[in-house]
Amino acid sequence: MTEWDDEAEIERSGFAVGDLLSEATVALTARPARTLLTALGTVLGVAALVATLGLAKTAGNQIVSRFNELEATRVLVQPEQQRQGGQNNQNRQVSVIPFDSGDRLQRLNGVVAAGTKSDVNVAGLARSVPVVDPLGQNEFQIPVIAVSPGLFDAVRASLSTGRFFDDGHNLRGDNVVVLGPGAARRLNVTRVDNSPAIFIGQETFAVIGVLADVEREPDLLNAIILPDGIAQDRFGLTAPAEVHVEVDIGAAELIGSQAAIALAPDDPDRLRVSLPPAPRAVRSSVESDVNSLFLILGGVSLLVGAIGIANVTLVSVLERTGEIGLRRALGATRRHIASQFLFESAALGALAGLIGTSVGIITVVIVSATKGWTPVLDSWLPFAAPVLGAVIGLLAGTYPAWKASATEPIAALRSGT
Repeated sequence: MTEWDDEAEIERSGFAVGDLLSEATVALTARPARTLLTALGTVLGVAALVATLGLAKTAGNQIVSRFNELEATRVLVQPEQQRQGGQNNQNRQVSVIPFDSGDRLQRLNGVVAAGTKSDVNVAGLARSVPVVDPLGQNEFQIPVIAVSPGLFDAVRASLSTGRFFDDGHNLRGDNVVVLGPGAARRLNVTRVDNSPAIFIGQETFAVIGVLADVEREPDLLNAIILPDGIAQDRFGLTAPAEVHVEVDIGAAELIGSQAAIALAPDDPDRLRVSLPPAPRAVRSSVESDVNSLFLILGGVSLLVGAIGIANVTLVSVLERTGEIGLRRALGATRRHIASQFLFESAALGALAGLIGTSVGIITVVIVSATKGWTPVLDSWLPFAAPVLGAVIGLLAGTYPAWKASATEPIAALRSGT
């Protein structure tokens, strides 16, 4: 029979999609336990893919919301690096940040808090007793940081005891400090109601507060923090190193465009303003990291499922050799036989994809509920996943279907039913 005759016979046979569906249903329900076990690999693979994509998107949105609460409200202003001529032609940082930067920026609409921060080079070590131990056992090398009072609000600092210094301390140049918890432990300062004092070199400072935590700038936790005014008078601080600004959500770009002009109107290009990254970029990065980690596992599960479908379909071909021979003897063409087995494997894959999609969605909802998150899922995913399962089943059944269609009627009938 020629190819044209074969196609003509297909048209005359009336072997419709309904017949394929009926035959596939009978074949799959004849041994339901084997069908379910065969579909299990694809179910796990599709479920893993759906859960991975859903949890990645949900986690991305959750991290972005937390990012908005903290990072999206932070703007940092620093002096621009400028090339200076000289013997070694090295980079020098020319600072044009004024000491009243916090007050200037507070006038801008959208600024919640602003303050300056600078590392201070001190000649002596820090200690909590007036007598210097010749062995140096009561002296410590502790970072000293000068800040303006507005910085505490800008970095969201909290106190475990005492108080922050204010503009009065700063303007008068009072010898007061606030200790980070790490510095307080080293200097053995646990309370401030007994007016403790510490010594930096030969200078005496009253401890008026101890930090509990800061949400930004964690280096403050292990430092001695003193006002800009005393750092300027006693330690030769010529200008602040940087300005930290907390802004309202959504105001970062506006403040970023105005901050340099407010602080250096004569030459704003000498200041560099750092803005938070876009939330969309953060979300994409999180989703990409999570997907790259777990999609491999889903792909392996899908491969195992495809091998399972191919194996069982091939076994079914061998078991039904007599049936194939009978169908061929009654007029079924090779394409009829191939279509039947392809339809069975595709139906098995689609069923596994549907179950796997349901399991994946339920997993996303359960994990989100336990974490207090809002579950997020792409609208196309619940529809695409069953189609993926059907495609996997179709591909897995290609070889068994070809093998079935290649069976000769006489040989099949001789092999028995």
